[in-house]
Amino acid sequence: MVEFAVWAPRPERVQLDVDGTQHPMSRTDDGWWRADVTARPDARYGFVLDDDPKVLPDPRSPRQPDGVHERSQLWQPASDAWTDADWQGRSIEGAAIYELHIGTFTPEGTFDSAIEKLDYLVDLGIDFVEIMPVNAFGGTHGWGYDGVLWYAVHEPYGGPDGLVRLIDACHRRGLGVLIDAVFNHLGPSGNYLPKFGPYLSTGSNPWGESINIADADADEVRRYIIDCALRWMREFHADGLRLDAVHALVDTTAVHILEELAAETDALAADLRRPLSLIAESDKNDPRLITPRDRGGYGMTAQWDDDIHHAIHAAVSGERQGYYGDFGSLQALAQTLKHGYFHAGTYSSFRHRRHGRPLDTATIPATRLLAYTLTHDQVGNRAVGDRPSQNLTFGQLAVKAALALGSPYTAMLFMGEEWGSSSPFQFFSSHPEPELARATAEGRKREFAEHGWDADEIPDPQDLQTFLRSKLNWDEIDEGDHGRLRRVYRDLLALRRDEPDMADHWLDHMTVDFDEERRWIVMYRGSLAIACNLNADEVTVPVRGDVLVAWGNPTADGEDTRLDGHSFAILRTVKR
Repeated sequence: MVEFAVWAPRPERVQLDVDGTQHPMSRTDDGWWRADVTARPDARYGFVLDDDPKVLPDPRSPRQPDGVHERSQLWQPASDAWTDADWQGRSIEGAAIYELHIGTFTPEGTFDSAIEKLDYLVDLGIDFVEIMPVNAFGGTHGWGYDGVLWYAVHEPYGGPDGLVRLIDACHRRGLGVLIDAVFNHLGPSGNYLPKFGPYLSTGSNPWGESINIADADADEVRRYIIDCALRWMREFHADGLRLDAVHALVDTTAVHILEELAAETDALAADLRRPLSLIAESDKNDPRLITPRDRGGYGMTAQWDDDIHHAIHAAVSGERQGYYGDFGSLQALAQTLKHGYFHAGTYSSFRHRRHGRPLDTATIPATRLLAYTLTHDQVGNRAVGDRPSQNLTFGQLAVKAALALGSPYTAMLFMGEEWGSSSPFQFFSSHPEPELARATAEGRKREFAEHGWDADEIPDPQDLQTFLRSKLNWDEIDEGDHGRLRRVYRDLLALRRDEPDMADHWLDHMTVDFDEERRWIVMYRGSLAIACNLNADEVTVPVRGDVLVAWGNPTADGEDTRLDGHSFAILRTVKR
């Protein structure tokens, strides 16, 4: 006997369909409908609302073997599926995280094929794999941020059993796993939740209608979100979540849903006896996200820091358009590296207003912010999905790596970054509905045409080739400068892990010097100096010591060190 339950306060009548046979359900005052029915362990089931004959999938579906428009399926992992009983977890603070998209990480684009690359990630020096959304979404391939059945796992990747195998394999190799979860909106294909209840609010965000977390009847919607988040960590053994665009979670209640989720995550971590982490993506530069709850914050473990990305990218590349407008100088780079945020209650020319709030560097360690030179957003949301490797020299890529990985922040890489992958990462989708497919393609072209791009240059998201172009080319990882860059990344990650001075994560203990005109910058971390030349010409930097890791051929000259154009050197020295 299986108890089936669904929260559906809107319909007057709900029937349970199990393998084609319908059964009545009983409603309680809280809007939940329940029925106890004999069912096979892998039974297909769904719900029929009022007089609409369509069988709808379970909002909390554990599996969608035939896609998001069809019946759900009961699922539990096999009794011998997990072999990670001795996995004790690890903290993300100060770790090296590797963001990847299952569909383009390997030619096959599955969980099982990703397992074949895990030993490579271990050798590289990675601590955590961060997987872009794997929740069920419409179509066969896409970024995953348009999920509609948040509890289910995308079947073309390998479904829930494949995800179990991947996470178990990661843990056997000492790799933690983070799952990218999207709770701020629902996708346009297969979203049946509003038929069941008030899952959507009266507000909206850039991706559609907002989720109801503060309007009438929001309590069950909040529970829906929190239970989903905990499911990834409890049932799939994930070590934490990356929470997409939390600034779009408009919560006017006294206890923000992020604070509530953080408290329940900490309780689950205590129950499981291993650390669990929540990483927020937010563009607010608000330190309350990562401030402990007992000091008035939300208690998130860490936060993506786009200011660090913008400061590094603009300084190295010279790009100044859009949100890069306030960045580009070495002064902006030094300020951001030293203080975590560049905009901290200061005017943002991109937003045309003040932005951010200062970070208390005396009480919040740098490890609660993530530093990166690349993310799926910073590539895929460009008009043609071009990576920095398609526009910069290998030396410039190495300088960016030294600045991010040499900093005291928690580090994150985007798949293929470490060898300067030549593959773009473009925006791709596979909506099966012709009108939605057409609207997606036309909207993408219109958006970038408004910013001066030729519409014909914008890849069609619905074109299969757009997806295929975005797959990594693993054949190039040992070729020439690709292999050289990969080895430098490995050396940088090893230095982060093995050097005691790299373990000091307090920004107040770090100093930064720079020369705006000659375009060099040096971060001092204890006895280590991370010296970078952003100039195309050779420069002399007022620091000397034993070279530990370098790109180029640094040479000593008295009390100084000469750096080739677009190069760096990490030296064991003391500040003069």
